[in-house]
Amino acid sequence: AALQALKRKKRYEKQLSQIDGTLSTIEFQREALENSHTNTEVLKNMGYAAQAMKKVHENMDLNKIDDLMQDITEQQDVAQEISDAISNRAGFGDEFDEDELMAELEELEQEELNKGMRDVRLPSVPSTSLPSRPGKLPACHFTFLIIKLCSSTRKRAEDEDEMKQLAAWAS
Repeated sequence: AALQALKRKKRYEKQLSQIDGTLSTIEFQREALENSHTNTEVLKNMGYAAQAMKKVHENMDLNKIDDLMQDITEQQDVAQEISDAISNRAGFGDEFDEDELMAELEELEQEELNKGMRDVRLPSVPSTSLPSRPGKLPACHFTFLIIKLCSSTRKRAEDEDEMKQLAAWAS
């Protein structure tokens, strides 16, 4: 009985293996059929898309499209030129050369400086002789130097104010 059971077991295992192989084959064929069906649908839809594109492109001419694109480019260029013309200052000061203006400004500054130099009064040379050895200078000399330093500082501040006014006027 044990031998019969072992033979039956072997037969069942062989049948199970055959059934498993058959199921694998059937499953493989089912997948192949599904893929074929999917491929057929994709191909059919691609055909529909090609026909639709052909209908859409029937009325299109490549030469017309090129002409249209050139027209668009030309109009964009015109729009850019108009925008540039509007955004540029309307010739306020553009007709002058920047270098010439700078040279003229420097010339005016030099004339103002020269005029200021004409008004400077230099002190007269002292009639007394200076001490023969280095040492103390008379108090009047220190006072004179301090007054001179203060007046030149005040003159420099006035000149700077005048230059600021000139710059404000020029701009």
